[in-house]
Amino acid sequence: MARKTASQGTPATAVLAAAGVPFVAHPYAHDPSATSYGMEAAEVLGIDPARVFKTLMVEVEGKLAVGIVPVSGTLDLKAVATALGAKKAAMADPKAAERRTGYVLGGISPLGQRQPSPTVLDETAFGFETILVSGGRRGLDIELSPSDLVRLTQAVTARIGSAKG
Repeated sequence: MARKTASQGTPATAVLAAAGVPFVAHPYAHDPSATSYGMEAAEVLGIDPARVFKTLMVEVEGKLAVGIVPVSGTLDLKAVATALGAKKAAMADPKAAERRTGYVLGGISPLGQRQPSPTVLDETAFGFETILVSGGRRGLDIELSPSDLVRLTQAVTARIGSAKG
């Protein structure tokens, strides 16, 4: 896998480069009218949506946390709460998520966040040699191994995603 290039540099790619983690940057032309950023990435890049993961900020017992699930499904809030030892979770306020991470919605990466948060990766990620997550801006996904993502984010893994009906 390739390393980052200067034109693709984000805090997420900087973290990967500093850690010596192999990754592939997948830039694409983001359509400003797209409403599902992750599904847009999967379609434009021609990659199975089960292998492209979205980073969602949740609030668990008054604190922000991260849930990473395939774009082909949805986040099970009860499951992410359970994985973090809590009873319930809710989607975080978008502005709070942006302030916490330093990224804009649609470009929130689990890597290189301004203030790291407890993170849960859906266990289906381990069904693939590599997965894609946001690279830190709209129009950039990064491909890396799920085990590297877990190591760098100190994530726990659990079944936190559910298929879309």
